[in-house]
Amino acid sequence: MLFSAALLLVGCLGSTVGLENGLARTPPMGWMSWTIFWCQIDCIKYPGKCINERMYKDMADRLVEDGYKDFGYNRVHIDDCWMEMKRDKTGTLIADRDRFPSGIQALSRYMHAKGILLGIYEDYGNKTCGGYPGSQYYLEKDANTFAEWEVDYLKLDGCYAEEDDMAIGYPAMSDFLKKTGRDIVYSCSWPAYLEDEPEKVDYNVIGKYCNLWRNYGDISAKWSSIQKIIDYYTENQDKLIPAAGPGRWHDPDMIVVGQNTVTPDQSRTQMSLWSIWSAPLIMSNDLRVIKPVYKKILQNSLVIAVDQDPLGIMGRMIFNNSDFAVYLKPITPVDTDKNLYSYAVVFFNRNTDRSSVVSIMYGQLGLNNPLGYFVQDLWENQYLGLKRSVDVYVATIPPTGVKMIKATLAHKFFIDTPTA
Repeated sequence: MLFSAALLLVGCLGSTVGLENGLARTPPMGWMSWTIFWCQIDCIKYPGKCINERMYKDMADRLVEDGYKDFGYNRVHIDDCWMEMKRDKTGTLIADRDRFPSGIQALSRYMHAKGILLGIYEDYGNKTCGGYPGSQYYLEKDANTFAEWEVDYLKLDGCYAEEDDMAIGYPAMSDFLKKTGRDIVYSCSWPAYLEDEPEKVDYNVIGKYCNLWRNYGDISAKWSSIQKIIDYYTENQDKLIPAAGPGRWHDPDMIVVGQNTVTPDQSRTQMSLWSIWSAPLIMSNDLRVIKPVYKKILQNSLVIAVDQDPLGIMGRMIFNNSDFAVYLKPITPVDTDKNLYSYAVVFFNRNTDRSSVVSIMYGQLGLNNPLGYFVQDLWENQYLGLKRSVDVYVATIPPTGVKMIKATLAHKFFIDTPTA
């Protein structure tokens, strides 16, 4: 029964204590280079698409000048392949001298002058995934270096690291980052490298040291990749939901909206479900040439507000059949006296070859407030009216697409107050 699933979702909240460094109280938002530019370092052959300081500055400029920052996208993340192949004589990391001639601190200050935060990449192993120097045996030194460079976010990968060492190394880096005295959001890839050994993944432990963590393989700009992540998060939701909350987030990987290999319907699906899961919204695309349809999807303030809801609850699938699945997330406003929530609801059609028709009573979704809910279609920005449990929601969902609604809890004051 759908209603019992909604009760289960609300009933299991707040059972995990996470890293309390005061950071990432809502899911991080921004832009990252990996899934669009990978490890391209040939700046002669690919001058606009290589990993260098000009490209990161370009993306910061686009975040500000094209309005993304106003919607919450306030970070630019350097990924792998940014450094020299060897440390200097003191063991300090060095940014590639040709591709980052000004250095990382200067890049940080460029970002900060625009109100943008800078993220950087390293790896707990002895090498990064791209073969550059890793942080193994240099954790404290690298933490201090990143702080000196005025970096705001660290993504620590796990290539070339021993799995059994991760339970030591990832917490150690967390402690070293805190000791720097600088606010640095800490993103761990720890559980992603234990995907085939789920019994070793203890989110109660991981959440004590990391602000967010990857727990599945890398995304690519293909529908098949997005759907695999959706399947993983849905199949494992009972384990994932209790671990998520302000300051501790599951990261299903980057938002690939804006890459032309993903359709607009599929793009809305990714944005919707990532928001239902309270996941980071970190884009990987080329903001310099993005099509207007994708920009509009990325800048949908109504959907972003669901992702950034201050309760920080990870939603769950509450219903599934051959035509569509339903995902539900409790959000504000809340009536704490009556333990009643507002909700975001996503209706997802996973079929690739046919549309699906939804016809379902709001009460079947667990929306049983006697005074009803003010319902809004978040992608159409259309007000659907005051709905009660016996009212029926009807919609047609395109293949690999979604419908997304917000049901705002109605209070007696609002219903009794006459309109002008």
